[in-house]
Amino acid sequence: MTGKRCSAFLAIFLIAVCSAAYSAEKIRVLNPTPPNRMVDRVPLTPRLDSLEGKTIFLVDIGWGGENAAPSVYEEMKAWFAQNMPSVKIEVRKVKGSYMQEQPELLKEISEKGDAALIGIAG
Repeated sequence: MTGKRCSAFLAIFLIAVCSAAYSAEKIRVLNPTPPNRMVDRVPLTPRLDSLEGKTIFLVDIGWGGENAAPSVYEEMKAWFAQNMPSVKIEVRKVKGSYMQEQPELLKEISEKGDAALIGIAG
């Protein structure tokens, strides 16, 4: 009987101590549901009439590992060289994570490129 009383007392004591210790803390909870409104829509970029004479950037975002995209890019470059030799292919890799802003890369693509494939992998 004494063991049961000790266990009950210990359980009540621990609950009281834990409740007192954590009752003063505030927990911040974020609501993951999106706002109930439509986002502003941005129209898609118009398609190019032709790829002839254009510069296309292939941007490796690193998804799938270090060696995932380069093999695909080499195949694409070879295809364009054989089938559309006037198309210039430029390959770039994002710096850091693909989730980080890439202002220098986007500036280069907008100034020197006509099209870009971003995020492809093998």
